[in-house]
Order: sequence, then C-alpha cells, then structure tokens
Amino acid sequence: MAAMPTSALASAFLLFLFHGASRTLLAGASSSEADRSALLAFKSGVSGDPKGALASWGASPDMCSWAGVTCSGTVAAAAPRVVKLVLTDLELSGEISPALGNLSHLRTLDLSSNLFAGRIPPELGSLSRLKRLSLSFNQFQGSIPVELAWVPNLEYLNLGGNNLSGHIPASVFCNGSALRYIGLYSNSLGGEIPSCPLPNLTYLVLWSNNLVGGIPRSLSNSTKLRWLLLHSNILTGELPSSHMFRGMGSLKYLHLSFNYLKSSNNNSDLEPFFSSLTNCTGLEELGIAGNDLAGTIPPVVGRLSPGLTQLYLEFNNISGSIPTGLLGLANLSILNISHNHLSGPIPPGIGGMQRLEQLHLSDNLLSGNIPPSIGTIPSLGLVDLSQNQLIGAIPGTFGGLKQLLVLALHNNQLAGAIPASLVQCVNLQKLDLSHNMLRGKIPSGLLSGGLRGLVYVNLSCNLLEGPIPATIGEMAALQALNLSSNRLFGSIPPELGGCIALEYLDLSGNTLEGVLPETVGRLSALQVLDVSRNFLTGSLPLSLVHLPKLRRVNFSYNGFSGEVPSGGAYAWSPADAFLGNTGLCFTGMMTMPGLPHCGGRNRRAVLPVVVTVLCFTLAILGITACSAMAAGTTILRGGDGRRSTTTLLSYSGYSEEPRDHPRISHRELSEATGGFEQSSLIGAGRFGRVYEGTLRDGTRVAVKVLLDPKNGGSGDVSRSFKRECQVLRRTRHRNLVRVITTCSAPPDFHALVLPLMRNGSLESRLYPHDGRLVRGLSLARLMSVASDVAEGMAYLHHYAPIRVVHCDLKPSNVLLDDEMTAVVADFGIAKLLKEDNDNDEFTGSDADPCNSITGLLQGSVGYMAPEYGLGGRPSTQGDVYSFGVMLLELITGKRPTDVIFHEGLTLHDWVSRHHPHEDAAVVARSTSLTESPSALPADAMAQLIDLGLACTQHSPPVRPTMVEVCREITLLTEDLAKHPMASVTASEGSCTTMYSSF
Repeated sequence: MAAMPTSALASAFLLFLFHGASRTLLAGASSSEADRSALLAFKSGVSGDPKGALASWGASPDMCSWAGVTCSGTVAAAAPRVVKLVLTDLELSGEISPALGNLSHLRTLDLSSNLFAGRIPPELGSLSRLKRLSLSFNQFQGSIPVELAWVPNLEYLNLGGNNLSGHIPASVFCNGSALRYIGLYSNSLGGEIPSCPLPNLTYLVLWSNNLVGGIPRSLSNSTKLRWLLLHSNILTGELPSSHMFRGMGSLKYLHLSFNYLKSSNNNSDLEPFFSSLTNCTGLEELGIAGNDLAGTIPPVVGRLSPGLTQLYLEFNNISGSIPTGLLGLANLSILNISHNHLSGPIPPGIGGMQRLEQLHLSDNLLSGNIPPSIGTIPSLGLVDLSQNQLIGAIPGTFGGLKQLLVLALHNNQLAGAIPASLVQCVNLQKLDLSHNMLRGKIPSGLLSGGLRGLVYVNLSCNLLEGPIPATIGEMAALQALNLSSNRLFGSIPPELGGCIALEYLDLSGNTLEGVLPETVGRLSALQVLDVSRNFLTGSLPLSLVHLPKLRRVNFSYNGFSGEVPSGGAYAWSPADAFLGNTGLCFTGMMTMPGLPHCGGRNRRAVLPVVVTVLCFTLAILGITACSAMAAGTTILRGGDGRRSTTTLLSYSGYSEEPRDHPRISHRELSEATGGFEQSSLIGAGRFGRVYEGTLRDGTRVAVKVLLDPKNGGSGDVSRSFKRECQVLRRTRHRNLVRVITTCSAPPDFHALVLPLMRNGSLESRLYPHDGRLVRGLSLARLMSVASDVAEGMAYLHHYAPIRVVHCDLKPSNVLLDDEMTAVVADFGIAKLLKEDNDNDEFTGSDADPCNSITGLLQGSVGYMAPEYGLGGRPSTQGDVYSFGVMLLELITGKRPTDVIFHEGLTLHDWVSRHHPHEDAAVVARSTSLTESPSALPADAMAQLIDLGLACTQHSPPVRPTMVEVCREITLLTEDLAKHPMASVTASEGSCTTMYSSF
C-alpha cells in the first residue's frame, strides 16, 4: 500500500476531530434539551402560580434565564446543564412531576414553603449528583420514598412541615456518611428512629411526629451533632446517660421535651443524665419538659455549659429544693421549672442570674419569702411565681424591673401592702396578685395613665381597702379588671367610662355604694359586668341596653330599685342576676321569677334591714372564702408534697356491673383480644390502654384496660374507673360513647367494654399513623363533626341528669362511628356538678381543678383552659375553651402543642395574628381539610375562625356556652348550604338543642 501524503494525514486527522466534536456537541445539545423538557414537564404539573414565578418559563429559549434555574458554565464544547432549581415561598401548588428525576446534573433542589401536594416522586432517587434536597413546608402526603437511598452524595435532606406518614426508611436515614442535615419534623411519621452510625451528622430535627421507642445509642457516634431536636413525639425509655454525649462538644440545642422518657433508676435519679451533658461545652438550650420525670435537680446541673441560655424542666414530677448550683448558670435567659413539686425557699442568690428574661417557678410547693434580689435583674420581662406557698410581702425592689411585662404572684399567701414602686414598671401589661392576703389601699398611680400598657389586672380575693382610684379612666388599653372580693368602699368612679377597651369588669364582693354610673354605658367593648354583693343603690343604667357585646351582667344583692330596663343584656340575663334587690321590678312582657311586676298585685314588701343584713353577710362570706383560698386551704397536699383531692361523690349507689348490661368475664375479654396482645393495641394513654377484639357472639368491641400503678398506671386507676362509669351510667346521648359493660377482676383489673369505632378517633383521622385511614375532612364533614361534638357537650353541660365537665376534650377523645358520627369519649377525669345548680358550682371541694387528680397535669397541654393552670375550678367554660382549640385545629391543621412550644404562642394567639385580614394564610397549609384553600368559601371560614376564637378567649366568662355554640353552627351550616361552592347540606353539620328525646 502506498504511503499517504502528509497533507492527507493532516486532513484526515482534522476530519476526525470535527466529527468527534460534532458528536459531543450533539450529545450535549440533546442533554440540554432533556433538561429543558424536564423543567417544562415540572411546570405543567403546577396548578397554581399566583405570583407568576414561572411566567418566564418557555417564553425564552434559554432555560438558564428562567426564574429559579441555575446552570453550569457554558463552553464551546458543552451545552449548559441545570445544577440548581430553587423556587421557595412562591405559593406554588399542584404536584411535582417525576420528570425532575431526569435533571441528571442537579445538585440543589429546593421547593420549600409552597403548597405542593401529592406524593414525593420516587424518581428523585435518580438524581445521583444531588447534594441538597428541601421540600419542607408543603402538603406532601404518603411515605418517604426509599429510592432516596440511591442518592449517594446527599448532604442536606429537609422534608419537614408536611403530612408524611409511615416509618422513616432505614435505607435513607443510614445512607452512607454524607448526610449532615436530616429534617423530618412536623409530620406524622411513626415507628422507631433508625439506629446506625452517622459520623458526619450535624443536625437531626425530628420534632412533632409520632415516633416511638428509645433514643438510639448509635447517635453517640455522631460527635459532630449541633442540633438534636426530638421533642413532641412518643419516645420512651430512659434519658440518655453514660457515654451518649461524651464526644459531643459541639452540641448546642438538645430538646427532648414532651415525650414519655424517664430518668435513671426507675425514674428516680436525674444525675446520670445531667452528668453526661457536662462535656457538651457548647450547649445553649436544653429541654426535657413534659416527660413526668421524677427525682431531684442534682447539684451537677451547675456544671453544665456556661453558655447555656435556656433550660426547660416544666411539667414533670421533680421534687426537692432548687439547688444553689443552678444559680451558677449565669447566662440563662429563660428558666422554666414550673409545674413540678419543688419545695423549700427560692434561693436568695437567684438575683445573681443577671441575664434572666423569663423566670417560671409557678405551680410548685415553694415556701418562704420572695427574694428581693429578683428585683435587681435588669432584663426580666416575665416573673411567674404563682400557685405556691410563698409568704411575706411583695418586695419593693420589683419596681426596678423596667422591662417587666408580666407579673404573676397569684394563689400564694402573700401579705402586706402592694408596693407603690410597682408604678415604676412602665412596660407592665399583665398584673395578677389575686388570691393572697394583701392589705391596704391600691397604690396611687397603679390604676392610672402611668401604666398605659396594662391590659389585664386581677387583684381579686385579697383584703384591699379604700376607694377605686378615679385615675382609672386614664387606662385606655385596659381589657380586664377584677377587683372582686376585697374590702373596697366608696363609689364607682364615673371616670371608669374612659376605659374604652374594657371587656371584663368584676367589682363584686366589696362594700361599694352609690349609683352605678351611666358612663359604664360608654364601654362599647364590654362583655361581662359583675357588681353583685355590694351596697349600690339607684336605678340600673339604661345606657347598658345599647352595649353591643354585653352578654353577662350580675347586679344581685345590692339596693337597686326601679324598673329593670328592657332590651340588650337585661333581656336575656337570668333572674338570679337581679336577686336581692327588693326595689327592682319588671314591666311589660318580661318575666323574671323572683321579681315582682311593677305596680302589680304580686309585689312583695320585704324589710330593708333584712336585705341589708343579707347583703352584708354574703359579702363577708365571699371575702372569707377567698381568704381561705389564699391561705392554701383549697388544695390538699399530702406528706409527700404531691397534691391530693377530697372525695367528690358518694359511690354508695355505684355498681361495677350495672343492671341491663351483659356480664363479661376477664377470660372472655382476654380471649377477645388475643390475651391483650400488642397486635390488638389500638390506643394508649395515661390511665390505660385500648385493645380491639371480638366477643364470642361476634361483636366487635374496644376494651379499655386501666393500668395498675405497678404496671405503668398513674395510681388513680380506681378513681378514674369509677368516675368514667359514673358518667356513662347516668348520661345517654347519641354523641356520647356508649358503654357495653364493665369488668372488674381482683385484685387490680378494671376494664370498660365499648363499641369498636371502625373509623377511629378524630386525631387518627387528622394524623393517621399507618396510612390506612383517609387523612383530613371535607368542609361538610368538619361541620358535621363540630356539630356532633357541640351537641354532646351541650347535653353534658345543660341537659343531662347530672351535669358533667369533661376536662379533657381533644381530638383523641372524639371517636367516629361507622357513619362518621362523632361521639365524645374518655370521661376518666370528668367532674360532676350539682344536679340542680345552673351556676356550675362544683360538688365537693372548691379546689379540685382538672389537673389535680394526683397533682399531675391531667388536662392536656394545648387544650387545657388557661385558668386551670392558674388554679381555677373545673367548669363548663373550660370545656368550651378545649372545644374552641379543637375547632381551630380542624381549621388550621396545626396541633396546639406545636404552636405553643415551637412559636411560643397559643393557637388562639397564632390565629389572631392573621384574622381577619389574612384568613387565607390560616387555612393555606391546613392538612385537616381535603378541599384546596381556593375552593373554600372565605366568608364561611371567617365565621368558623370567629367561633373558634370566641371559644378560646382568655377570660372564661366571655366564652359562649355550648348551647350558643350549637346555635352558631346551625346558622353557619344554613348559610353554607346556600353557598354555590359549598358541599355542606342543610341536614349535615347542623346543631340541634332538642335533647328531650335522649
């Protein structure tokens, strides 16, 4: 073969290079076009783009110029590839296209804070180069795709704030050593936390799920951990100790609160846990609240990181004294050890904690004087020492707290005068000194324009004297004023009409005289007015008729005379609001039992001296009762420092096997539930466990077995069992759970046999653990459930043979039967009221709050009315609050505990921040409603929110009754039936108050 000329070789080589380059360019162009097609497929799955974020997509052929898209560098030999797709907080809705899995060069995918729904596409597991994946704060459902385990270089995984369920896939959780951030918080994930070594893990954020089991010991290998946030789950076992934290010098945030963890040595020793944290020199926040932990705070707590700024130990069973070592944590800004059983004095050296901003010591057994050094802490904004046994005077040094917003010292045994120096707390918003033994006059300037920010003042149940200062009219921001049950005298100042924001006014139980000024009629926001048990005279102000929000008045046991005005609050007030005023009469068509008709034959003459003696006696009795409460006689405490309660009911007529109920033996119940096997367990709570089973006749039942203390029970099993039987035996309503029978077997077996509710509880509907149930409710079903619960509660409060306060109303205690009818269940801590009493007076001891069966918190955090935490008696108004929280939860899809413990707000406060101008934001990410937010009638949702907020007002008297709630739901349902977009029918979700048939 002849040799090829040099020129020919050169030409051939150039041709080869040209063809190779052409093929590379063509391949690059093809890959680039594949990325473009994937992006357009993603856009096609977006059903809502209110901000027009994707308007540029497709308009320009250059995909790298599209909003949110970042490409790799462009060179002559290669086409651009998509490496980042970041579209956050744009209100995008729809589903994510699986085509995103074709973006083979993608390194960052961030679609957080949108409204995407559906399932997370498993095709995302094909993104082999992906390092950062964030789909947080959307509405994704279903399980976490196991295909994400195929992403070998993933460093950041954030799926928090969605509706994900199922278990955490171990293959994803334990995928290699690259993962640094795992965020699966605020979902409905169940199962255990996978155990595997994660040497590079820096952030583990799993709060607010349904995770069970213990904290994996394998986390001790994650020595780079900075955040370990596992709070608000169902974790069990002991608090980590020993070597768990030995190598975690960088740990900053450790939150294990609101689980079911125990301390060492059978829940009696906290020292091993605190000792294990002494090597965590970077620790800044520590939370182990709400675990029912027992033991004492060990001295070693003072050896925790000097940089510790927040310590949360509240809602436990910690006893003993406050150790002086705790005072060595000089950088603490928040110290919360409230709701425990701490005793002894508050250490005088607490004033050395000069950086404290919040001091929570309430609801303990602390005694002695309040250290004056507290008043020297310059940044204190909240001081809550309420519900203790503190004595002595309020330190005058408190006047130096210039940043103080909240001062709560109520329900102690404090004496002496209110310090005049408190008027120097110019930022004060809430002042509660009630239920003490304070004497003297209200300091000049305390109720004046000098404290313009005060919105809540409660000085009730003390021994205060003197007149109400006329300067009170300068307090334009004041919303609630309670001066009841003192020894105040003189007249009610007309200047009171200047308190234009006042909603609640209680001046009862004093020795006030003169007339009730007409200027009270200027209080357009007033909802509750109580001036009973005084010596007021003259006529009732006609101006009150025109107050649009006034719902409750009480003028009883005074010296009022003349005609009771017609209209307004006068028209719908009960007759007992006017009793004890012999000079009063009614006119026209009004009927008021106990009051004569003006000029009629039935007018009775009563000796004025008798009335005067009666009024004086009632006033003295009111003051004496409050003084007794201040002296601590209303809550009995045993020798072990824990609260106890008096017997509330006589059970002489109690039968554990009521007549007409079938007798079922322990053996049959054991057979029905497979020996109470774990596989039959469908629910668990503080007092017991619930198993599903089948009786010998084929009846499907739920068996609630109350736990004996030695088997994990609370120690109040017998009382809880009797209480629930007592309620269920004496009440019957279609919206209350029906008991089939009960079973007691010696020595310690107690069980309730109930119909099996195949649709589970309302909580399981909202937050299904295993994916078997459909999540959420339609608006029609929401209204129906709300109506059912309201009917059941209205029956208990107003129409049952024995009036009942439930005390623990929440979604897990609302069951759904085969027809999705809601029934109220779990009356283990219910309270029974006097049968012939319409004023909700409590039978038995005056102080048996819903959280005091054993001194532990029995009402549920987030649903419990705020007055219960302040020592309030169980009341129907407390149940109304719980109903309101549940209604707001249905609307927003937010658990109240999430809002309280993660945002520092109640659910009421969170919703109030948005209502009424941003109602769309309230329901935008709701997981409770199956309709899209745009399909919901805005006016109807606003009315529902209004009702929820009304029920959750802080002041109990201003909340509606359950009968009024029923009426509002009925009206709202009728309005919805007329709405063109509504699916609610007139028959579904309507409340009725016809209870005579039950």
